[in-house]
Amino acid sequence: MIELGSLTNPRAAQGFIDYLKSQGFSGQIRTEDGHTLVISVAPEDFHAVQPLWNEFAKNPNHERYQQASWQVGSTQSPLKYQGQSLNLVARFKALSWLNQSVSILSIVVYIAFLLGAFEPIYMALQFNPASPLTWLTPAVVHFSAMHIVFNLIWWVSLGDNIEKQCGKSSLIGLFLVTALISNWAQYLMVGPNFGGLSGVVYGLLGFCWIYSALNPKQPALVTTAIVGFMLVWLVLGFADVLFVGMANWAHLGGLVSGMAFAYTAQLFKTKSA
Repeated sequence: MIELGSLTNPRAAQGFIDYLKSQGFSGQIRTEDGHTLVISVAPEDFHAVQPLWNEFAKNPNHERYQQASWQVGSTQSPLKYQGQSLNLVARFKALSWLNQSVSILSIVVYIAFLLGAFEPIYMALQFNPASPLTWLTPAVVHFSAMHIVFNLIWWVSLGDNIEKQCGKSSLIGLFLVTALISNWAQYLMVGPNFGGLSGVVYGLLGFCWIYSALNPKQPALVTTAIVGFMLVWLVLGFADVLFVGMANWAHLGGLVSGMAFAYTAQLFKTKSA
């Protein structure tokens, strides 16, 4: 096998491997130091694949690699990463403590709901203007399997992209700011009966959208197609034509606060440069 290059993002690495597969080639992933992922291909494919790698290196977050994973990828890949299959468990282990903690806490709360402890737990986590901790806790409350799966997919994906490109402090700040603002917005406009990580997810989306627009030379944190889809989803929620109830004001509050966070971060970045 001949080495093409290396990177540190398991999700992106698997996306490129899946893209190669969709183009009729095969590749392998191995780790050198527990963090760096090395991409290799067969000698006879090297010259044909090298331009594809160069294109990938310019924009590893392009939607073509995500689409390839949906088309030909699997959650149990035969490719090796740290001596194990590069599967969903390995990808989850590669996430930061914050990304993991929010995901695990959300899952634990949802499982507790299923086991019959809905009322006492929800009463403790429900938004209460007199209890500052509950200004954040509705973010980990979910009411259905589809609700939690949808939110955690976006939280893990967007959060991981932000951390790797902008640092852990950016994700921590975003979580706190967007959770506070989105939860307060929903409470003030509708009331305390809501929950879900979607306000934060829209905050991450708003940040990724604006940050990428302000830093066009860096790899895009999110594709325009995803931004368009999420904005349409937001509008449909306010139009009340969807089959599920939506915390629309939390979505809007999260989106706007995430966009503002990106502008503020860029302002400080420019001043310190």
